[in-house]
Amino acid sequence: MDTENAAPQPLWKRIWNFPLVAMLVALAVTAAVIAIVSIGFGAIAEALGESLPSEVTAPLQVILVVAALIGLQKLVLRRLGERKHDDLPFVGAAQALAVGILAAFVLFSLIVGIAALLGAYRIVGWGGLSNWIFLLFAAGVNAGFVEELIFRGILFRWIEEFGGSWAALVVTSGLFGLVHIGNENATWFSSFAIAVEAGVMLGGAYMLTRSLWAPVGLHFGWNVTQGLVWDVPVSGNDVDGVVDARLVGDPLISGGAFGLEASIIALVVASGFGVWLVKRAANKGEVMAPWWVRRKAAAAASA
Repeated sequence: MDTENAAPQPLWKRIWNFPLVAMLVALAVTAAVIAIVSIGFGAIAEALGESLPSEVTAPLQVILVVAALIGLQKLVLRRLGERKHDDLPFVGAAQALAVGILAAFVLFSLIVGIAALLGAYRIVGWGGLSNWIFLLFAAGVNAGFVEELIFRGILFRWIEEFGGSWAALVVTSGLFGLVHIGNENATWFSSFAIAVEAGVMLGGAYMLTRSLWAPVGLHFGWNVTQGLVWDVPVSGNDVDGVVDARLVGDPLISGGAFGLEASIIALVVASGFGVWLVKRAANKGEVMAPWWVRRKAAAAASA
């Protein structure tokens, strides 16, 4: 991990580099870039009228937003704060993405398999893949990349720098679950499940790798596998996958209308995987002490 600069700095620079200030700046510029790209693309699409179908414009807008945010990370976000760090290194990116996607595929397929053995998941035929573009680009690429940049690349990064790794893991997991309460068919239990299973898993992947590529791969693979492959609602959103499947029985086992993410099965399996990732990160020494503890230790060492 990056080392801190212990040399005295002017007051303005200490304020600018303070973790929570850096976090707010990062959130503001990220929101601005997303808004500018979205508004600009919307204006161009409107000018073109019906010459471009939504099957083209929707994926293209997602790709442009992701490209803009990668540029933002390289030009701005990596330079913010006291601990300079690039969360999207190009070296090893493809491998980390692939490992994350494969891990998510295996993990959610295991959850589906357990649900099928318990009688909560049934395949009744072949699906129509009518919303595959939504699944790949909105639920997959957009949710996987943009949400990970915000929750792990900004919120986790600077909450951790201020309050330590455990505070960052708890706060970002809670917030991640909370933002899903507005989804279709969401309940407070489904948001709790998302917070524990996905928040810990994705936070653990970030702690372990100190890169966003593995969490992005996990998030993308998780959503695409459950929706496109197994026809399971993606965080409450109904989908049309490769197969036509039904979730039946006790909602605690099936997840009900929200999907298997709100099931005890996913809560146990995914949370267990997340805890394993966090434990590996801790064994690797990737647990950061709070800002004030590090300052006290640095002052003691220099005395």
